[in-house]
Parts: sequence; C-alpha cells; structure tokens
Amino acid sequence: MAEKKFLLRLDHDLYEQVTAKAKSENRSINNYIVHLLQESTKQETFENRQIVGQTIKGSEILTESGLVSVHGIYYRYILNNGQAVDVQDDYTIIEANGNILTLEPLK
Repeated sequence: MAEKKFLLRLDHDLYEQVTAKAKSENRSINNYIVHLLQESTKQETFENRQIVGQTIKGSEILTESGLVSVHGIYYRYILNNGQAVDVQDDYTIIEANGNILTLEPLK
C-alpha cells in the first residue's frame, strides 16, 4: 500500500495529549495517529458490535472441535497467548475476523 503524506495541524494541548498517549502505548506519534484512524474506520460487523468484549468460560470452549458457541453461533477460535485452553479460566473475545474469534485469558 502506498503511503500518502499530508500536513496535520494540532493545537499545542492536543499535540501534548496525543504525544503522552502514544508514549504510554510505546508507539511513535505517527503510528499512534494511524492506529486511531484505522480503529475508527473499521467496518462494523455483527461480531464487532455484539460479540467483541464478551466473556466466555473456558469450559464452554469446545477444544476437540476447535469451536466456541456465542449466541448460538459456532465460531473457530484462536488464543492470543498461543497456549491451550484452560477450562478453569475465563476468556474475553478481543477480536472477530470473519468466523474466527481471538480470545484472551482474563487476568
């Protein structure tokens, strides 16, 4: 993808706030602004509106088939930490990409 450069004017206070947020996320200012723009322009899907952010029990994840049921719909899943499902843990759905959900163990 070709990049497009353009001038962006921010007042000093807003620039300082953006700088602080970028630093707290260990990002450059440019990367942080691009990240915000990408997040705000993501295509809204049913899964992003209704499923992302929900918590499910590890015992409800069907490890044999690699599926998890959410609202009666079966999805494939991956764990963001790359480890096996622990049936004792709870998981948060952090991303939906087509019919694949990314799960993160609750801390």
